[in-house]
Amino acid sequence: MAAMVRRRDRAATVSATTLVNEAWIKLARRPEVALTTELHFKRIAARAMRQVLVSAARRRQAAKRDGGPGGLVTLDESAGGWISRDEELLALDEALSELFKMNPRQAQMVESRFFGGLETTEIAELLGVSEATVLRDWRAARAWLIGQLRQTGAEGGAAGG
Repeated sequence: MAAMVRRRDRAATVSATTLVNEAWIKLARRPEVALTTELHFKRIAARAMRQVLVSAARRRQAAKRDGGPGGLVTLDESAGGWISRDEELLALDEALSELFKMNPRQAQMVESRFFGGLETTEIAELLGVSEATVLRDWRAARAWLIGQLRQTGAEGGAAGG
């Protein structure tokens, strides 16, 4: 999971090993994690990896305020790399937090898919909904997130698939 998340963040200076280590340190402090199912653990790990990546992006942003070279965020899995700049990751994190306030299930689904690499069938089982509902939620959440990212200027228009 960490290697896949790491590949999606071209600007990341965090290795997959460091990402797993940092996520584990976050999770190891929570005794209730040991009592979860494998799918629930993946969901928790996705949240921890999101937090680690966002924290690393905030540190890099603080160190260099220019945001680096141009790029775009796309929620299209076929694009190969979803995130290319720290500011885009931070904008996505903020938009995802807003989505959580409006529709927690959609936000959990996006986080599980985007940061945790869970498949549609796993997300459906985790959330207790049908695969059709997951796909419908993914389309709706992706459209909403793209709109939010365009408003902040963090999405380059490649919404695709």
